[in-house]
Amino acid sequence: ILGLIFYRYLSEKTEQRVVKLLEEDDITYDEAWNDSEYREGLKEELIAQIGYVIEPQDLYSAMVAEIEKGEQGNFDVEVLEKAISKIEESTLGHDSQEDFNHLFDDMDLSSSRLGNSVKARSSLIAKVIINLSSIDFMHEDAEIDVLGDAYEYLIGQFAANAGKKAGEFYTPQQVSKILAKIVTVDKTDLKNVYDPTCGSGSLLLRIGNEANVRHYYGQELNSTTYNLARMNMLLHEVSFQDFDIEIGDTLEYPHFGDMRFEAVVANPPYSANWSADAKFLDDERFSSYGKLAPKSKADFAFVQHMIYHLDDNGTMAVVLPHGVLFRGAAEGVIRQYLIEEKNYLDAVIGLPANVFYGTSIPTCILVFKKSRQDDNTVLFIDASNEFEKAKNQ
Repeated sequence: ILGLIFYRYLSEKTEQRVVKLLEEDDITYDEAWNDSEYREGLKEELIAQIGYVIEPQDLYSAMVAEIEKGEQGNFDVEVLEKAISKIEESTLGHDSQEDFNHLFDDMDLSSSRLGNSVKARSSLIAKVIINLSSIDFMHEDAEIDVLGDAYEYLIGQFAANAGKKAGEFYTPQQVSKILAKIVTVDKTDLKNVYDPTCGSGSLLLRIGNEANVRHYYGQELNSTTYNLARMNMLLHEVSFQDFDIEIGDTLEYPHFGDMRFEAVVANPPYSANWSADAKFLDDERFSSYGKLAPKSKADFAFVQHMIYHLDDNGTMAVVLPHGVLFRGAAEGVIRQYLIEEKNYLDAVIGLPANVFYGTSIPTCILVFKKSRQDDNTVLFIDASNEFEKAKNQ
């Protein structure tokens, strides 16, 4: 369903653009496409403006018309599969290629779970297409992002039912909103924002609600979630030129070199394993601390990575398990260095238990800034009782 919503979105975006491009020519997209000169011109403009091309017969609206024409037997799911792979092909060799590469890989329209025959699958997908077409996305109303909200809602529902794995791709809105507000205090315009464990991208996008963000950067380990994040960006009207979401392990294979970011946010996997390889003692991200985070608890490795990428005038906010506040050994050494030597820690906010999907542990938000000048106090806020109870969360 997420893939189909996204396909409908790309399709309507194409139609809107084409209407603008052809408004003086008084011909339809179909007619223009059948004229080779028009066709080449349209392709060029669409690639430059939105990054991809959907041909007239492949438009979502064309499929709806086909289904509504007769019995749903008219519609063939394989036509949709071809149309989807053509979107990706249209970006090859262009700036948008990286953002569309393998984007639909997780949308398996030939899965037997959708039906045992092409006919059964076609009939089911046809029903979904018709149902989705009845929702008014209200593109014109900038205040209401029906599509983005529906997408977020579905990802949230998916997370609520996915049990333990859910925390990997979705930060509950209440928490991402707090993080977004913290990193945008007194700022209306941010040069860039970065999330080293960006999941489905909702945390990055939440910052865009609080301030104008010129460029989004993120990295994500899981390929399905990485695809969700790129779709989520495009669905929220972030142009392919304005985001850079990469795939891979942030600690082992960081993608953004020595770039610095004005806002850094994350909800990394809690107490994850990492290699803690001795070679990292020579890595600029970790070298000055004298110790590496333990193998079985990468929490501080993520903090060090994020601080390395934080700009001097930036703010960083990260959600972590309570253990980071008191565990000893190497973590104690790193914590002491951050506070005594660097004076980077600005605030600690204790959150209630049971806020996150898939884990009941209490968590905290750590806020770091590099330019605290003469202020060496740390603000502690105990918000562990500041909640309204609702179902499990």
